Amino acid sequence: MSASVADLCRQQQITVAELTERSGLDEARVTAIVLGRWTPSPQERQKVAAVFDVAPDQISWGHKTPIQHIYGHGPG
Repeated sequence: MSASVADLCRQQQITVAELTERSGLDEARVTAIVLGRWTPSPQERQKVAAVFDVAPDQISWGHKTPIQHIYGHGPG
């Protein structure tokens, strides 16, 4: 079973700042990954997974925020 990056951070008590430093990625990008707002590239997945000492395929990388329809005239 795979866990999200946020789950792994909680389990291993790693903050976003620590994950940013250890992965070498941009803090805004790491924050978006942790919050499920960004699906990382294969290279980013490798860097994040290495911090947790797991394979990238052991992490759930999907979006958590719903993808909203961007066409039309808005709500209502």
